[in-house]
Amino acid sequence: MPHFPVPMTIPYPEISPIIFKIGPFALRWYGTMYLLGYVVGRQIAVRRARRGLIATDADGVDSLIAMLVLGMLVGARLVYATVYDPSIWTRGPFEIFAVWHGGLSFHGAIIGMATAGILFARKAKLPMLSVLDTIAYSGTPGICFGRLGNFINAELYGRATDVPWAMVFPSDPQGVPRHPSQLYEAFGEGVLLFFLLQWLQNRASSGGWYRHGMITAAFLIGYGIIRFGIEFTRQPDAQIGFLPGGVTVGQLLCAAMIAVGATLWMSVRGREVARTAA
Repeated sequence: MPHFPVPMTIPYPEISPIIFKIGPFALRWYGTMYLLGYVVGRQIAVRRARRGLIATDADGVDSLIAMLVLGMLVGARLVYATVYDPSIWTRGPFEIFAVWHGGLSFHGAIIGMATAGILFARKAKLPMLSVLDTIAYSGTPGICFGRLGNFINAELYGRATDVPWAMVFPSDPQGVPRHPSQLYEAFGEGVLLFFLLQWLQNRASSGGWYRHGMITAAFLIGYGIIRFGIEFTRQPDAQIGFLPGGVTVGQLLCAAMIAVGATLWMSVRGREVARTAA
């Protein structure tokens, strides 16, 4: 492991992961960030409904969110246990449900939320792609909040580096300067991707060429590209490390996302234009 001089860093803002604690109850930043993500996402989804981009109302959005929370947890945990840490399956019959022990896969969360969205679309008799578009667009700000939660928890940090903005994370046993890759992801996967999707949605709606499925495809392609690049600065999971060729599991999953997104984009080009409100 190369040694980088500690002076070439900026101080890590050691924020307590606990906002406040009353007896056994502790309000943590990580959970609060996820809650903020759902609150903001709900408002965005309701606005999409008012524009006619999804044929439901606020109550329908709430029902969708309830299914998404369950789908996210199940998908994130199952994929993490299968791809990143198979030993979870051998630790006892209930360990797979112990999400509080850590170990969630974002790619698994996408699969779980997409599955929940498809089930909701069938139940509510809505176009499946309009529901998936709503999930992709409304859920993107939540990625930003989630990554900020990772940063506050000093987890999922980046690789060792000598860039001037490197940080020494208190949870790093090696204590070397590292990329604050959580902040890269918060901006790239959350803020930047959201505004790109917003631009595409507004441009397509005002231009009369909006089609259901476009936002989902753009999300898969955009997230895949952004995350693939950021993975070059992110420390891979210790139990897996690097794959042959220096790539990571995350990059392989991102490549699959890009391929699925490109295929979906090509398929929706020939679909009927959706009617939307300006």
